[in-house]
Amino acid sequence: MLKLLKEIFRTGEATVKYPFAPLEVCKDFRGKPEHRAEACIACAACTVACPPNAIRMETDTAAGTRTWSINYGRCIFCGRCEESCPTGAIRLTPDFELAVGSKADLTRKAVFTLAECACCGKGFAPAKEVDYVARLLGQSARNAEEADRLRLTVSTCPDCKRKQDVHQIALMGIDRQMDRQLDRELETTP
Repeated sequence: MLKLLKEIFRTGEATVKYPFAPLEVCKDFRGKPEHRAEACIACAACTVACPPNAIRMETDTAAGTRTWSINYGRCIFCGRCEESCPTGAIRLTPDFELAVGSKADLTRKAVFTLAECACCGKGFAPAKEVDYVARLLGQSARNAEEADRLRLTVSTCPDCKRKQDVHQIALMGIDRQMDRQLDRELETTP
């Protein structure tokens, strides 16, 4: 018995005082993902990367908004959202205490406004995302004229881009050239 008591005193406490004292976590601990809306461009990369679909985005074109939301009840703290975010708007924190009184308290939301198309005026993508892409493309432009052209391209919705492409193809006469080529191929094939 004395041997056992001697060993206990030599070893010290084997337990921690949690929850009465903060629990120390290691440096690379993966806790709750923290979303910073001011840095987010609402590109939806995190929603694609999220395995349990804890992060969602819903676009309301009538209201001109995109709503980003995370449900911490579904999150598995894998860190893929942090890896996929191009702007670093999501970071894993060492916080792991997520006890709440209501299920609704496990959800966080952020609302982003949609950019209007330069041609038709309809909302099509988050304004912050359009601005981010325009700045990236502007850095690769050779001159100011090309940067303005790229900004206009980015600020145009997919439907208007499609219409512009069809119009350009018609002006170039490519559709007629393709029809003539197809007719020649059909004539030479037995």
